[in-house]
Amino acid sequence: MGAGAGSGRGQLFLPSLLFLLLAGPPARHPVRGQLRYAVPEELEHGAFVANLGEDLGLDVSTLSARRFRIVSRAGARQHLEVNLENGILFVNERIDREEVCEAGGTCLLHLQLLVESPLELYRVEVEVLDINDHAPTFPWQEYVLEVAESAVLGARFPLESAQDPDVGTNSVHTYRLSPNGFFSLEVQTRSDASKFAELVLERALDREQQRLHRVLLTALDGGVPERSGTAHILVTVLDANDNVPAFDQPSYGVSLPEDAPAGTLVIQLNATDLDEGPNGEIEYSFSGHAPPRVRELFHIEPRSGQVLLKGRLDYERASLHELYVQAKDRGPSAVAVHCRVLVHLLDVNDNAPEVTLTSVSTPVLEDAPPGTVIAVISVLDRDSGDNGRVSCEVGPNVPFELRSSFRNYYTLVTTQALDREVVPEYNVSITARDMGSPALLTRSTLTVPVSDVNDNAPRFLQPSYSVYVMENNAPGASICSVSALDPDCQQNAYLSYSIADGHIHGMPVGTYVSINSDSGHMYALRSLDYEQIRSFQIQVQAQDAGFPPLSANVTVHIFVLDQNDNAPVIVSPMPRNGSVATELVPRSARPGYLVGTVSAVDADAGLNSRLSYQLLQATDFTLFSVAPDTGELRTLRSFLEQDASRQQLVVQVRDGGQPALSATVSLLLSVVETMPQTLSDFSEFSLPPEVSSSSPLTLYLLVSLGSISFTFLLAILILTAIRCRGERRSRQGDSCSPPRCHCCPGSRPSSDGLKTSNLTAQPPAGTTAATCLDVPAGGPPGYCYKVCLGPESAQSDFMFLKPCSPPRNNEKDPGKRSRPDQHLQVSKEAKQPNTDWLPPSTQRPALKRYQIQHWGNRGSRWKG
Repeated sequence: MGAGAGSGRGQLFLPSLLFLLLAGPPARHPVRGQLRYAVPEELEHGAFVANLGEDLGLDVSTLSARRFRIVSRAGARQHLEVNLENGILFVNERIDREEVCEAGGTCLLHLQLLVESPLELYRVEVEVLDINDHAPTFPWQEYVLEVAESAVLGARFPLESAQDPDVGTNSVHTYRLSPNGFFSLEVQTRSDASKFAELVLERALDREQQRLHRVLLTALDGGVPERSGTAHILVTVLDANDNVPAFDQPSYGVSLPEDAPAGTLVIQLNATDLDEGPNGEIEYSFSGHAPPRVRELFHIEPRSGQVLLKGRLDYERASLHELYVQAKDRGPSAVAVHCRVLVHLLDVNDNAPEVTLTSVSTPVLEDAPPGTVIAVISVLDRDSGDNGRVSCEVGPNVPFELRSSFRNYYTLVTTQALDREVVPEYNVSITARDMGSPALLTRSTLTVPVSDVNDNAPRFLQPSYSVYVMENNAPGASICSVSALDPDCQQNAYLSYSIADGHIHGMPVGTYVSINSDSGHMYALRSLDYEQIRSFQIQVQAQDAGFPPLSANVTVHIFVLDQNDNAPVIVSPMPRNGSVATELVPRSARPGYLVGTVSAVDADAGLNSRLSYQLLQATDFTLFSVAPDTGELRTLRSFLEQDASRQQLVVQVRDGGQPALSATVSLLLSVVETMPQTLSDFSEFSLPPEVSSSSPLTLYLLVSLGSISFTFLLAILILTAIRCRGERRSRQGDSCSPPRCHCCPGSRPSSDGLKTSNLTAQPPAGTTAATCLDVPAGGPPGYCYKVCLGPESAQSDFMFLKPCSPPRNNEKDPGKRSRPDQHLQVSKEAKQPNTDWLPPSTQRPALKRYQIQHWGNRGSRWKG
């Protein structure tokens, strides 16, 4: 705090005082030596300044007795005080340097110290050191500055300085200006080292665009920490008014490079006018005898007197321009004064090379060989010497180069093969550069289109197409569209579509589908049937119109989707002679007794061929039921006495399609006490080979069993015929003649068996009726057989044998009664059954066996 030797001691300045202190007790001198201390401002009360008792060599214990005190002027503030107990000089009240010392420079407090007995006087100087306790301040928070819009660039406008009571580095150190596009700030230093700021115009003002500019001026001191003050400067742009038309000199001379851009300030003319108002407003213009060329090249600002470059200068055309300018005010009797301005041009390399395409051969074929000439180019530079020497080059990454034929002439040639599909057009940049300093260059762009050749075959968008068509489609309807692309252009890219020759199921492919040669749309020419054809494929060709033409093929797979267009066909039981199917049921049948199985097929596929069975009508619904999946007809309960002996049933077969199709069959069940050996209408149905045989082995077995059965039946017929012939010889007059069978004498043929016999199968449409022969039985008395042979025995090798008397039934085991089977022939017009869905396992034996089992085992009853 005190400044003496860094330990708070004062500095002894007077040699006499130092001598007295070192020599011994001082002599009585009215005025002793002078001490000097330094203390910073703004210290609190009681802050240590110096130890005066020690520095003055006084006995501290006698200070109070000797009345040691500070002598001050009357009314003066006592900033410092002495503690008489220890002789320490301390701060009595806060010291404000700026208040104590209003003037700048060193601030000193002069103290007069007085001690009595003996009387001694000491002089002490305390320097108050400045601290950065004040920020710079401006006289006004907002300062208005008026600037004429004609003010030239670089014009300076002094600004009001900021004030900081601090001194030294704590005073104003610099100024800053907020960023703007028109003004900059320059800080100047006065002779007394104080700082002030000037606003410099950097960009021409335009009052019509912006009349007011706001900038923020900030003053910064150099203290730590740094303090600042701000002021807003409001710049008002005023209209420009020039002075009295009196030029400061009659003639001006200026040098200007010939490449100076338009708008360059040539010279600032200055004329003054001491008048005020309109008479003081000056307008500058060219004199009437100024040549037109001068008016084209130069322009004078009427208000500011600035001569600006308007056109492009050319040293080669004229090296000197003489301008005659006049100035006059706007008073009623204005008098024009004149001056002359001589503009000397400085020659520079201002002529860039000129590029001319002398001959152009475009477009170029994409298969043109390397070295093909595309264009002939000439270059010219009007400068001379090195400024007129020109080098020429093409841009990078293009398959072209320049070859120099002779001075300033070049040929543009290809360097490699071209591909129009990769780059259809090249923009070749040609750069011509002279040897001047700085060098000038010219770039010219030559567009080189590449013409197409047919070098690309068409390409289909897909490697293959899969098309799904619902069956029963309308002929002529569109089923799909194929599309191909050809990267060539014009006629080389024009594609035509066609279908390759081929056959589908022996028919030309053109009878099934057609294609639009332009669009690629394909159409079905006929209605497709899933049951006849499920899928087929065709080859579609796309060929362009180039020369020679190129083509590509694609395979189109067409899948026919199934539609529920086939109703179920009931194959068992089949009614005979247009009547309902009949069956005998023993009255003693228990619940669950299998009456028979209703079998049906559906030519559709999937859900459309999934069949379900239900009992649609019945004499008594509590007596019978039909399994919905298998079609088995079983009894629900035992027969009662009051149950009717004839039960009429209607069974419906429904497929799973949407909408569902169905078929019904009517059954007539006769409830009998005993089961005769009659043929049931629930006979086996022979499916076509593709359904009945799932493998070649099964087919072989069926053929073998059929052959064996045929041989066995033929043997029986032969034996029966031989036996009947022998009986005729032994019994004259006894014979069997149609339509009644009269067997041996005394026998009673069963009229019921003959009357109710409907075993004769109905022949298919288009065939002849079966031939029926009465054959006398060769077995026990009372039997004869009716043999029915169809003319197409190669297709139907069946015999229907019916006894002339009621058959003997096994009453104990009605389930094992034997009945000859009847062969049911399905119309050849019906569609073949579908193998996508097979009947349940309980129906498959009835649909696959070809009436083999029952001919080999006559004693078993068919249950399906």
